[in-house]
Amino acid sequence: MSASEFVLAHTRLAPVPFVPEVRLHLAQDAIDLWEHTESHTGESQPPPFWAFAWAGGQAVARHILDFPDIVRGKTVLDLASGSGLVAIAAALAGARHVIANDIDPYAVAAVTLNARANGVPGTVTPNGEDLLTGPASPDVDVLLAGDVFYSKEMSARMLAFLERAAAAGTEVLAGDPGRAYLPHERLTVVAGYDVPMVGALENADTKRATVLRPATPV
Repeated sequence: MSASEFVLAHTRLAPVPFVPEVRLHLAQDAIDLWEHTESHTGESQPPPFWAFAWAGGQAVARHILDFPDIVRGKTVLDLASGSGLVAIAAALAGARHVIANDIDPYAVAAVTLNARANGVPGTVTPNGEDLLTGPASPDVDVLLAGDVFYSKEMSARMLAFLERAAAAGTEVLAGDPGRAYLPHERLTVVAGYDVPMVGALENADTKRATVLRPATPV
């Protein structure tokens, strides 16, 4: 079974609660899917972030659909894309080209399927490289990232990358529901949204998620 076949077998296509313009292949149970993923590969796997619409990503997607001039006609990078929600929203908002980057091969497969389901496969290009390695900043107009501050190590790597991009002149927006490793002091809040959640994914029926940008590019 290929990664694409696995995604189709273990998810169902459904609208995103806070961004109903977008439909994604979503899972119902994170633990069950995680176990199936490890059984499929025969080895330890990261959590299947690609199979859920997380609060930070929903906030960024909602923001750019409501304010499409942020991405219209521009090149966009959706970093740690997961399901591709933010990338697809950018494409629907009029972006010229969107790179949906994630190192998880299942995420790359999910992005491909989700872009096709939303009629934007020609605009969204999946990318499986580790872009955080090395000092370079991305050669794009806009960098979007949802739910990337989920661990201490990853928060530090992501913040450094986002700040380098902002310093190079890229418009940078990140979405987060106030996780423990969110570097508040280095970011400025652009907007806030009360995002409805499905089931117990975020341990709440609604999460307050903010859209932020680097406060002082370095």
